[in-house]
Amino acid sequence: MSNRHSRPKTIAIVNQKGGVGKTTTAINLGAALAENGFGVAIVDLDPQGNASTGLGIDPETRDLTTYDLLLEGKSLSEVLMPTEYDKLKIVSATADLSSADIEMYSNSKRSFLLKDALTAPDVENLDLDFILIDCPPSLSLLTINAMVAAHSILVPLQSEFFALEGLSQLMLTMREVRQSANPGLRIEGVVLTMFDGRNRLAQQVLADARDTLGDLVFGTIIPRNVRVSEAPSYARSVLDYDPASKGSVAYRDLAHELAARGAA
Repeated sequence: MSNRHSRPKTIAIVNQKGGVGKTTTAINLGAALAENGFGVAIVDLDPQGNASTGLGIDPETRDLTTYDLLLEGKSLSEVLMPTEYDKLKIVSATADLSSADIEMYSNSKRSFLLKDALTAPDVENLDLDFILIDCPPSLSLLTINAMVAAHSILVPLQSEFFALEGLSQLMLTMREVRQSANPGLRIEGVVLTMFDGRNRLAQQVLADARDTLGDLVFGTIIPRNVRVSEAPSYARSVLDYDPASKGSVAYRDLAHELAARGAA
């Protein structure tokens, strides 16, 4: 399969709260899209580098990273690393990225560094349909770079109290980015994660999200699933770790839903 556009669709996976499933979604959605024949690159924009670790990228092999893409003028083709999936590549991250915010502030194009890298001429030759950006758990300059570079944002939302309240600051930041730097930015969708259908609060969060956000909420719900939690410790996606698990089924469904939205 290939994208109808010459440039890949770039989606920033964003939520300023930690522990809501951003990295888990980046890894497993990326793997599911690759499994469906799409060319996918994950850009690990979190200094913790969990997406890199979760896809089996040993820290000692991360010679060129997102830091080099943003601040050292390296091209996307130079920094991409292969994964176990033929169609899935990653730009890895290390703790070096933690100083990037400070270093970027002195650059007049500080909000556009990632966009410039992801729209450079060489990107068209990489056979990519999707670029997924795994953002840090903050509305930092790194996250702003992701929003400026992206066509859309995907918001993982944990099924817990105050989940929707946390979206208001994110939406405000998104509105500011649209007004100042990326007028075409839109919400790709909100995906409920770590969902336990036996929990009355989780059911209420789902109902509230659909009442408030309507069709922006994906039909697919990611369940709370032990296999999803275990897979990163084996440096594998859940699709590889346990292909038949409820988590694997859910991320495959999410990939199909995302691809269908893009084709609509």
